Amino acid sequence: MNLRPLRVEALMIDGPAGKLETLLEQPPPLADSQHASPAAFAVICHPHPLHGGSMHNKVVFTVARACQELAMPTLRFNFRGVGASAGSYDEGRGETQDTLAVIAAGRARWPGAALTLAGFSFGAVVSLVAAAAAAPSRLISVAPAVAYVGLASMARPACPWLIVQGDADEVVDAREVQAFAARFSPPPQLVLLPGVGHFFHRRLDQLRDAAIAFLSAT
Repeated sequence: MNLRPLRVEALMIDGPAGKLETLLEQPPPLADSQHASPAAFAVICHPHPLHGGSMHNKVVFTVARACQELAMPTLRFNFRGVGASAGSYDEGRGETQDTLAVIAAGRARWPGAALTLAGFSFGAVVSLVAAAAAAPSRLISVAPAVAYVGLASMARPACPWLIVQGDADEVVDAREVQAFAARFSPPPQLVLLPGVGHFFHRRLDQLRDAAIAFLSAT
């Protein structure tokens, strides 16, 4: 990884249940860029709040770093009730609204920049639900918890979409993810990583590579 120095800023973004603890990490523009303003930014959603999920999760961190390598500023944030974020767990409903609030703040900060929306596990589900209203330009779902009831009647997001899934995932059944992806036309790009568990232990580089390849091609 060849990541140039980041400008890091701690933010408290207004959310529907109160302030949302957010970390803005902004890389300098690429050397061949003619613009100081980024062409795109990313919002990354973390795993389940009731199982230790936060914006500091290593998978969330890895996806953010992949985006930053391509000169995208990133917004990682804590859902309501996590860390310094106000409110309490709301079974995905409120967390979807939290995500939309962070996206709105990003769009206000970088008008015209394309949105890359990503999430891991529970956060992947939240980002998929939020995509209907947010209309991202690109979507990354890492080990999405597809058995979650909110996805039963989900329409396909109208953008390039990557799913990264380990076939040895002990939390999210890889077969269910494959069946979920096959429901859609066209199906999302599915990268199935052999021998990889839910938390990508010692395999985060493969997650990073998959994200970089997708973002570079879309």
